[in-house]
Amino acid sequence: MCGIVGVFNHSKAAEMTATAMFAEQHRGQESCGISVADGQTIRLRKKLGLVKNVFTYEELQKLPGKIALGHVRYPTRGTSSELNSQPHIYSNLSGNSFALASNGDLVNYSEIKKKLEDKGVYFESTNDGELILKFIMYKIEKEDLNIVEAIKAFMKEVKGAFSTVLSTKTEMYMFRDPYGFRPMSWGKTEDNSIVVASETCALDILNAKYVSWVKPAEIIIVNEKEIKHIENNPLEYRNTENTQHCIFEHVYFSRPDSYQFHEDVYKVRERIGAKLASYDKDFQPDLVVPVPDSSNFIAFGYANEKKMPVTFGLIRNHYVGRTFIKPEQTIRDESVRQKFNILPHTFEGKKVVLIDDSVVRGTTIKKIINLIYEAGAKEVHLRIGSPQVKYSCFYGIDTPTKDELIANKLSFEEIISYFNIKTLKHISIKDLLSCVSIPESYCNACFSGNYPILY
Repeated sequence: MCGIVGVFNHSKAAEMTATAMFAEQHRGQESCGISVADGQTIRLRKKLGLVKNVFTYEELQKLPGKIALGHVRYPTRGTSSELNSQPHIYSNLSGNSFALASNGDLVNYSEIKKKLEDKGVYFESTNDGELILKFIMYKIEKEDLNIVEAIKAFMKEVKGAFSTVLSTKTEMYMFRDPYGFRPMSWGKTEDNSIVVASETCALDILNAKYVSWVKPAEIIIVNEKEIKHIENNPLEYRNTENTQHCIFEHVYFSRPDSYQFHEDVYKVRERIGAKLASYDKDFQPDLVVPVPDSSNFIAFGYANEKKMPVTFGLIRNHYVGRTFIKPEQTIRDESVRQKFNILPHTFEGKKVVLIDDSVVRGTTIKKIINLIYEAGAKEVHLRIGSPQVKYSCFYGIDTPTKDELIANKLSFEEIISYFNIKTLKHISIKDLLSCVSIPESYCNACFSGNYPILY
């Protein structure tokens, strides 16, 4: 899970891009980068750190140009380093320059990388974004394809998730994998600038009116003359009849004010909460408490169904990064008390339904439960807005190996004992998929093990 941004035809493209990246900061907090084309050259600035720390006003003034690409990263492939940060740029002996930023993960990355290396292609990073760019450049330079033909060749040979934006010195290209795993939407500002982003909340912050999503297998070319749509038949490139949108975007990753896969994220989460409440028809808690922030609307749905208010008994420090994406377990453990505190005198003697979106390793939620008991709660009943995560994701989410997932380490009864809770209920896969309009268009491999692309 990363976030991408592209801005075309704006005099302050770098500033616009940085602003949109800030709206997508939740999608990646390890590093960020911006490339800017001014018609003559492409400049690049990328660094480990948050957007507001890296892209100060002074730094943005060093990036003139009307075409900009942006990326916020959390590592799914490759170590935490500036070399693995995006965008990636490429310049050849003919004086042509290209920049690329992508969100997703490539299933056959190692195979394709070795093929290119055997042909003399050099890689600086272990990041799939560089592979996408180098693959396309190889097809252009060595096989004399144009950019569109090279992208089509990439879609046929390389498998996985990619929502990608590419720029030359004068044009911008948007394209998306045939399965549509990761979201990608574009819009227009009042002054006719084009903006593309992983989430519509990034369009909103720029006052860009949503036009459409980038369709699976679609290529969109943006230049001074036109916006050209090349709508490939995705069935020529994929193994499934339907798209395979990531259901976890609705459960956890996307901001609730985004519109993803033709759904309002917050409404999907409210439906998830209502489904969870239907599992508790004979039980009425004293408090319904979300683990903020991604669980807030799930808790609203649950509480509304139970005809009671939501109690925000956990206060989150928003200046601490997501514990889910911390690369080391010791850092993840230390972050919990830094990230959450208890609302005083709220839990004493109460039966609490604690709402969370998912349980991956189980470390964070266990510590939160301990905090609630320390605050005097009588009982804690845990309700989870996703099924048990039993399988790793290979399409852009940094879920650990199967052995690290708590659902594979402990039985259901052992998990209840480990968390020291009264009851535990997960939404079923069927009920989760019923919360979206087209259930068959979503990937649920992390719950079911039914992978649309074999890894």
